[in-house]
Formats: sequence, structure tokens, C-alpha cells
Amino acid sequence: MNDTNGNNAEIENAEAVAVALAEWWHASARDLPWRFGRATPWGVLVSEVMSQQTQMSRVVPYWNDWMERWPDAAALAGAAKSDVITAWGRLGYPRRALRLQECARVVASDYGNELPRTYDKLLALPGIGDYTASAVMSFAFGERIAVVDTNIRRVLSRVFLGVESLGGAASPAERALARQVLPQDGVSKCRRFDRSSVVWNQSVMELGAIVCAAKSPLCEVCPVSSLCVFLRDGRPGLGERRTRPRQRFQGTDRQVRGLVLNALRNLPEGEIAVDRKSLERLWNDHIQLDRCIASLDEDGLIEILPNAAVRLPV
Repeated sequence: MNDTNGNNAEIENAEAVAVALAEWWHASARDLPWRFGRATPWGVLVSEVMSQQTQMSRVVPYWNDWMERWPDAAALAGAAKSDVITAWGRLGYPRRALRLQECARVVASDYGNELPRTYDKLLALPGIGDYTASAVMSFAFGERIAVVDTNIRRVLSRVFLGVESLGGAASPAERALARQVLPQDGVSKCRRFDRSSVVWNQSVMELGAIVCAAKSPLCEVCPVSSLCVFLRDGRPGLGERRTRPRQRFQGTDRQVRGLVLNALRNLPEGEIAVDRKSLERLWNDHIQLDRCIASLDEDGLIEILPNAAVRLPV
């Protein structure tokens, strides 16, 4: 059955899927520094913000340096904006860095430098959306909550419904499925990262990241291939409905903004600004360049000086 309105016969396999994924997770999970209880809740939140639209392998060195420099919210709250933007490096979407600092200031001032432990309070923090709030509740605090991201949506849709997930925001049906198949946590005491619901969230996400890829899933090594409706039915419409369309980068405003920020991050010691002539050498289309400089200024990522030079905010 391939309809998405109800597939109870297939959902009954959820327990078997959970068992297979848990075994695979404990044997094959990537050893990332914020996993397995080795990071504070704040460190988990930082990892989630950094990982948005960025590959985990790129995040690790930045996360390590960041947490060594600013180990808690109070430390980040007191940092200079220029240092925060520079430390963000090439993670992309640098506004996330400033939003993370805004979040740190609220946590430090309103919550005694400790992350709040409820979904609603996490969601109210600057820059924190449903996914990040849910991920922190699960991965940092061990609470039973359905975490829904692109990878999880793709895996659940394929395994249980036999179809590709749609793009855009998660639908009510996708969220309902995520809640329906989320395992119950046992009554016995165990480490928070070993709870059934936490292992489920992390293993499904991991499977989507490294095995059940959007265009080229590695079904031959998938731990739940024998239970997957999508594979059983011949992988119908494989890759047709990409949950994240491939984005062109060359020539975009994102590229130009990145060039300006990289020029500022890499200034020689003692220099704080990039002059106008140097800016114009970065990009031939000066109309696009000026538009991007203006947008960086509006986002609070740079400051424009009276002589048209730019610098990182102080």
C-alpha cells in the first residue's frame, strides 16, 4: 500500500524498525563530539545551530574551537561581534552566529546561564525554531519528543509509507507519523542518550544523512532494508521530490556576501577595515556588490564607514 492517509499494517513494523536501527546506531554512529553525553545542553544547542544546512564533517572543527573559546552562554554573550563573525568562518549563513549570540544573552541574563528545559521556553529563544527546540529536548535533556528534520521526514516516508517526502515545511501528516512511530521510553533508569526515543531520533536522522540519501540511497547496506516499503515497491519516484532543492551558488548574492566577509576575516593583523578599492576588486559587478554590502550592513554583519570602507562590527 502506498497511500499516505493511513498505512496501519506497515506502521505495525515500527517496533522492528526501532530495534534494527538501535543496533545499527550503537555499532555505526559517527563519533561526533557533542554526542553520547559529552557536551553540555548549551553545547548541543550550538551544534544544532551550526549544523543547519551545513554538513556535520564541516561543523566539527568549528564547534570544537567555538566551545573552547566560549564554553557557555555567558561567555558568548560577552564576546565582540567581530570575533563571533570571524569564528563562524565558512559555515555559511553567518546571521546564525549573531542570532546565536542573541540567544546566549537571553540564556545568560534570564535563565542563570542554563538552558531552559521546556519546549516552549526553548522555542521562545532568539533564533530557535521547532526543530532545534525539539532536538535539544531530545538530545540534551533526554525527553520523549518527535524530532522532525529533512532526513527524518525522508526516512519515515520511505520506510513506512513507500513514497518520497514532499519539499517545503513538514506537513501535519508527516508530524503525525513522526509522533506515531516514536518509541516509548522504558521505566528503567538509563543514561539520557540511551533512552529509546533519543536513540530513535538520532538513528533515523543518521540513517537519512549517510545511508538513505535523497538521490542515491545505499539500500544494500541499510539496516532496515528488509522492512522498507519504498524498497519493496521498487523505489517509486526516487529523487523526484527532493526535500531540499539544489541551490546554485556561483554568481549569487550569497557568494558575494561571503567574499566580503572572508576579506574582513583575513585582514592582516592590525588592520580593521577593507577599503573601497579593495572591495571593488572582489567582484566586477559593482551594483551587485553594493547591494550585498548594504544587506550585510542591514543584517548587522558589517559596518560601513564614512569613506565607504567596511569593517566587522565592534
